[in-house]
Amino acid sequence: MVPFRKMHGLGNDFVVLDARAQTLPMSAARAAAIADRRRGIGCDQFIVLEPGRDGADAFMRIRNPDGSEAGACGNATRCIASLVAAETAADRVTIRTISGDLPAERLGDLWRVDMGPARLGWQDVPLARAMDTLHLPFEDAAACSMGNPHATLFVPDLDAVPVATLGPRLEHDPLFPDRANIGFVQVLNPEHIRLTVWERGAGLTLACGSGACAALVNAARRGLTGRAATVSLPGGDLHIEWRADGHVLMTGPVATAFTGTIDLDGLPL
Repeated sequence: MVPFRKMHGLGNDFVVLDARAQTLPMSAARAAAIADRRRGIGCDQFIVLEPGRDGADAFMRIRNPDGSEAGACGNATRCIASLVAAETAADRVTIRTISGDLPAERLGDLWRVDMGPARLGWQDVPLARAMDTLHLPFEDAAACSMGNPHATLFVPDLDAVPVATLGPRLEHDPLFPDRANIGFVQVLNPEHIRLTVWERGAGLTLACGSGACAALVNAARRGLTGRAATVSLPGGDLHIEWRADGHVLMTGPVATAFTGTIDLDGLPL
């Protein structure tokens, strides 16, 4: 029996297993079984905490509910930062992912994560062919990478958009060889936007931290907002800032829903 922790950031929920002191046999099938909301614990992303090295306090491995590996998850990074920091009463930690190191710091009851620089080239997203990432050849969309691929669609009325229909179709569009997270954005004013995200491999979620970062970056590139804004998601608000050096800062809450144990041997490998 292996202990787990169920955490969430604005309702974007995660099952967290700690593999820093013991090796836990994992696979895409096992991750998908744990993420299943009917037969497993259920989550938007499955997180395995591994030892940190060379300046990182911990390594965070991220899998989507379909078992595929993800390069970034902003809400999970805040959760893992708070978990690791609590062990030593630290106010600053660095969480490593397959996409790079993410420094995080406590700001009262909130956590702020430096999500790294937004990557704006078509090869960085990646896209299937060379083009201007600020104007994609469908809808009213722009693209960037926050360690994972994002397309942001600007819409006049978010409530009128058939996200559950458009989201999966655009996720698998041939323009995105690695698929993409699809964000639907309504700009309320230069300091406030609304966002709903269809997450690659996960579907609709209450919040998406990296998607909020991509939404602000793409809105600012279009001149629709400044370089900082509140991003309102179905699960709540994040504050996003796109610094002059290209790094994107994300600030928001974390929570632990419950803890328990799971029998890994009873799951497919």
